Amino acid sequence: MSRAMKIAYGSLVVGLAVLAIKTLAWWLTGSVALMSDALESIVNVATAVAAILAVRISAQPPDADHPYGHHKAEYFSAVLEGVMIIVAAILILREAWSAWTHPVAIEAAWLGLAINVAAGVLNAIWAATLMREGRRLRSPALQADGRHLMTDVVSSIGVAIGVSAAVLTGWLWLDPLLAALVAINILWSGWHVIRGSVGGLMDESVPNADLERLRDIISANADGAVEAHDLRSRHAGRATFVEFHLVVPGDMTVDAAHDICDRIEEALKAEFDDGRITIHVEPEHKAKHSGIVVL
Repeated sequence: MSRAMKIAYGSLVVGLAVLAIKTLAWWLTGSVALMSDALESIVNVATAVAAILAVRISAQPPDADHPYGHHKAEYFSAVLEGVMIIVAAILILREAWSAWTHPVAIEAAWLGLAINVAAGVLNAIWAATLMREGRRLRSPALQADGRHLMTDVVSSIGVAIGVSAAVLTGWLWLDPLLAALVAINILWSGWHVIRGSVGGLMDESVPNADLERLRDIISANADGAVEAHDLRSRHAGRATFVEFHLVVPGDMTVDAAHDICDRIEEALKAEFDDGRITIHVEPEHKAKHSGIVVL
């Protein structure tokens, strides 16, 4: 089993544990704010399942129907996660309005808060792990899951402060107000998850820093060529697709041109773990005198 799959399964286990803990806190207190925190954990479990499926599908090798691989499955998972986050926020807003119009006293507040804080600590540890490993493994699904969990942690901190204030002051309206603020925070998180995933589905170019690194590597390893131009790139999950035209002297042999291409490809794959490189070789009269200058 790959490390990405192990982490995805770990998210499911952690999600179920946090859901159970937060549900207990809600059951003890009857707080609508703690209910909103528990409801968000249901989304965490559902999205963990989606991430498992996405990572498993994206790891499949290319086939006749998908010659470029299955990497974009992770973006579909991240979009689904964003949609589910937004649905959860709408449900929380509905419960918050009900509690606002019919306030209910909070029971066993301190015990419930202590239990909820314990769940928040577990979430924070796992969110940091997901974001770190997601960046290392170039997995949009794991990174999206980690970002969402971190917003859950922020929500839990706000809930703890707000419920404490409601108990100490006796202002029961603070409980549904806090739930509504949690819902707004969740909506913002869902928008960012969807926005980032749509960029991948639309074949957005790699970030400018990566693009400059691509140019530098090609320039430094194309000795013998004339220039490189028409550089194009995109991300698809963990894979980085790069293609460009390499202009070589007209009298250069095919073997010599092929050696240059191999050298560039090896250097690019050393920098970008799952690089998919396509190089189109052209004779010197095709030079555009622009693009990447060979050092």
